[in-house]
Amino acid sequence: MKRAIAAIVACLCCAPAHAHSASDAYLTLDVRGAVIDVQWDIALRDLHFVLGLDDDGDGAITWGEVKRHRADIESYAYDRLRPSSEGAPCAIERGGQLVSMRADGGYASLLFRIACKGTARKVTLDYRLLFDVDPTHRGIVVVRKAGATATSLLSPANARLDLARN
Repeated sequence: MKRAIAAIVACLCCAPAHAHSASDAYLTLDVRGAVIDVQWDIALRDLHFVLGLDDDGDGAITWGEVKRHRADIESYAYDRLRPSSEGAPCAIERGGQLVSMRADGGYASLLFRIACKGTARKVTLDYRLLFDVDPTHRGIVVVRKAGATATSLLSPANARLDLARN
C-alpha cells in the first residue's frame, strides 16, 4: 500500500512546472464561533521551488521526501500566515499534514486550527505565502460558516482577509 501511495504521489504531483502554470494555494476555513478549522493546500511544485523537496534530484517528489521535509514545509507556510483579532495574534494549533491531489498535481495539505482569545467579532488573516518569490501567486479562500459559503482571492495587493467570528 505504501508503495502504491508513493508511486501515485511521484507520478501525479511532480509534473514539471511550466511558465504558464498558475501558482495557487487553497485555504478552506470552517468558522465555528471562536474556532476556525483550516485545510491549506499548497502545490508541491511551489514548495519544491522554495524548499528543494526533491532530495535525490530525480524530478519526482515522493511521499518519503514530503515526510522528510514536513517541518520545513510547516515552518515556511506558518511563517507566512498571521491570524489576529483586534490586533492581538491568534494561535495556530497545528494538526496533520497530508498530500492531496488536484487537477494540476500534488499539494501538501496542512490541517490546523486558528484559535483567538477574547470575544472579538472579527479575525484578520494576513497571507504572505510565496509573494516574495512569485508576485503572481494567489491564495484562493473558501469560507464556510453557518451553512453558507463565500470565496475570496488573496494577492500581493490584497493580502488581508477579515472574517466575522459570530
